[in-house]
Amino acid sequence: MNDSSWGAPPQAGYWGPSDRGPVQGAAPAGPAYDAHHAQQTRPMPIVPDVPAHGGNQDDDRGAARTGGPLFRDETPPTPPYLAPSQNPQEPMTSAAQPVPAPQKKNAGRDLSAAIGVGVGLGAVIAVSLFVVKAAFIGVIAVAVVVGLWELTSRLAERKNIRAPLVPLALGGAAMVVAGYVRGPEGAWVAMALTALAVLVWRMTEPPEGYLKDVTAGVFAAFYIPFLATFVAMMLTADDGARRVLTFLLLAVVSDTGAYAVGWRFGKHKLAPRISPGKTREGLLGAIAFAMAAGALCMQFLIDDGTWWQGLILGLAVAGSATLGDLGESMIKRDLGIKDMGTLLPGHGGIMDRLDSLLPTAPVVWLLLVLFVGSS
Repeated sequence: MNDSSWGAPPQAGYWGPSDRGPVQGAAPAGPAYDAHHAQQTRPMPIVPDVPAHGGNQDDDRGAARTGGPLFRDETPPTPPYLAPSQNPQEPMTSAAQPVPAPQKKNAGRDLSAAIGVGVGLGAVIAVSLFVVKAAFIGVIAVAVVVGLWELTSRLAERKNIRAPLVPLALGGAAMVVAGYVRGPEGAWVAMALTALAVLVWRMTEPPEGYLKDVTAGVFAAFYIPFLATFVAMMLTADDGARRVLTFLLLAVVSDTGAYAVGWRFGKHKLAPRISPGKTREGLLGAIAFAMAAGALCMQFLIDDGTWWQGLILGLAVAGSATLGDLGESMIKRDLGIKDMGTLLPGHGGIMDRLDSLLPTAPVVWLLLVLFVGSS
């Protein structure tokens, strides 16, 4: 190190001969060294190298640092270990840096709004489910149509993919009704007709982008209304209302367990590239909560059900709900959005509430049919 690299002469009173006496190793005075030249070539004190960031060699933040000034006429600040002190005999002490106060964890959403909306939706579902079954079919159909509108709108805005909404909305509502009236066969027939309607409807527009538009339309028809038909098919059993209630309770309890445990104890990321907020601890919380709720529901709500079947059902619901949540997170990351909509304060859009319910519906329907039958 030499002093010319800092762009400023040494400070008088610190390294000068009048204060410290002759400097050991300085160049001798003579014909080849005049006073000015001797002052400019006086050696700097030898100081140990100080590694950046506490000597952590794995920290890549120091890679962008420069060793000197950016321009030749720029005078950099004096490094801390070269700053003069009032008393040269006293060792320099570094000022104590204030320790930042620990930040409190943020829940990440408006809990009051989320709870209020959740209670309102629960009341609508409970009244329609236990008073008139047909009314609950209407609730499912409305949720399907709104979900299709949100998904197709985001696809058009972010990817310029224009899946035809009209045949999707009409076919989706018909799909739910067909699943309730005719069972799985009716749902499959309605799904096929809806896909055909999407293909034909898109032919009325220019051919550019036809393939991506109809592909997105068929995907939307399967993802939202077809999966929702399994909820309608649960309702056809003698204890259908209690089956649907079990399905909803397990999905909500799984989501609540994952949220509560993950927010309080979550440290290890589950899928950081897909959903950074999800943790392995949260998944364990979802499994524990859902298995406990499943055992209670199967024992006291489902005809001929037993608690051990509820444990299996709860485990399956925790897995399918988590995968469904991650699946929609993939879609939203691809679209570059946080929420599918803003219809439900504290929750986002309808699709942000259906993400875990849709893939869970066929899982619950199938396990209930295997455990206690379809009637």
